[in-house]
Amino acid sequence: MNAPILKLFVLVLVLFGALAAMTSYNTVIKAEEYRENALNKRPLIKQALVKRGVIRARDGSLLARSVKGDDDIYRRRYTPAAERFSHALGYDYALTIGRAGLERSRNDALAGEKDELTSIVDGLRGNRKVGDNVVTNLDPAAQKIALDALGDRRGSVVAIEPATGKVRVMASTPGYDPSALRDEDVFERLNRQDNSPLFNRATQAGYVPGSTMKVVTAAAALDSGEFTPESQVVGKSPIDVSGVPLSNFSNAQFGSITLTTALTNSVNTVWAQVAERLGDDTYARYMNRFGFGSDPPLDYPDGQMLPSGVYDAEKQEPIAVDSGRVDIGRVAIGQERLRVTPLQMATVVATVANGGMRMQPRLTSRIVDADGRTVERIEPVKAQRVISQTSAAQLTQMMSNVVREGTGTAAALQGIEVAGKTGTAELNIAQRINQPWFVGFAPRSKPKVAIAVTLENLVGAQGGTDAAPIAKQVMESLLR
Repeated sequence: MNAPILKLFVLVLVLFGALAAMTSYNTVIKAEEYRENALNKRPLIKQALVKRGVIRARDGSLLARSVKGDDDIYRRRYTPAAERFSHALGYDYALTIGRAGLERSRNDALAGEKDELTSIVDGLRGNRKVGDNVVTNLDPAAQKIALDALGDRRGSVVAIEPATGKVRVMASTPGYDPSALRDEDVFERLNRQDNSPLFNRATQAGYVPGSTMKVVTAAAALDSGEFTPESQVVGKSPIDVSGVPLSNFSNAQFGSITLTTALTNSVNTVWAQVAERLGDDTYARYMNRFGFGSDPPLDYPDGQMLPSGVYDAEKQEPIAVDSGRVDIGRVAIGQERLRVTPLQMATVVATVANGGMRMQPRLTSRIVDADGRTVERIEPVKAQRVISQTSAAQLTQMMSNVVREGTGTAAALQGIEVAGKTGTAELNIAQRINQPWFVGFAPRSKPKVAIAVTLENLVGAQGGTDAAPIAKQVMESLLR
């Protein structure tokens, strides 16, 4: 073979190799990115030709199904019950406004997307491609009670089963009717509304947690070995924290009191001192263990979940708690630039209820095929050991005191001992605009439900009088 022909042969081989490499790159490595590209409608149209699986609540009630049109395209239909679960359920209008919620996070199962081998076998057998069904952990009765209790106020309720991470309630108000979003104009109108009905306050809203953050502070204090429930700290008011005076609520004065008393009476100055003695590094370590600073491990779209933590007010970017730029004393009492979601705070108390083991929260119970066979059961997954069982038991006792004789008495249940903590974040002192909270769990001995309740920007509201009664109603429903 002469030199020119050899060079041409080599060039052809190189070009062929480059073509093969680019084809493989685009069809394998970049395949998912192309499928997710909003401008690429081909995969969406292909999926619309498949009968999408149904979604059901915990009790089997139907929430979403697909109906075939004259054009052979399947379109999503939502039952009246779906409006109750609008934020958790989301919507599927992939050819127009897109997908959200479980409709998005469980899309592969619902759309019948399987591995290549399974698809080939099904094709040879002549099986019709059909989506699998999704059964959720969501409890219709408790969800309704949560929404009714929130009423026309903006807020959220999240209830979790501590031992398994199953999300029983995910309520956010105001909500919306998923069926109405078939009209793109309705979607655009809702998207522009000031009260943001499409916004899931349970997972996306970053709220000031107020004194509910003292649960995290107490957990770190006890588990570090630096403090016990009987450790004494002076609760005078005000004191200097990071060079700025910090006061107790109504400037209440306390002498040397135990940590149990300080939690029962929500003494700001005590918990700020506790955090400062622990130090930034230790406090940051326990926050990270509880899940702060990370995307929640929930079967829910990443873009619809806000990591809880300290945020730069101008840049809206997270700040590391141990960066030296954070007032750890005020973080410890739920102030500073701390922003948390109701899901995060429900996870905090669920962890304490579960003996210090944090579980991954889960909206989905199981995936069931069209013939009714369970193809995947979503088993409980341990996320991390946060505090020891001993520390969790001590903290449970302290939180029980809060509900028995402290600020959380309105959450008490007849014949069932509740552990909890209230919070009232003062957003605008002059106008008396507050963010009331209650977090807790019950029963104390063998917890079956952990809950977080918050109400957004209310005049004169308090955690003990406004949020705690809502928690009581929801817990009663789930403990029946």
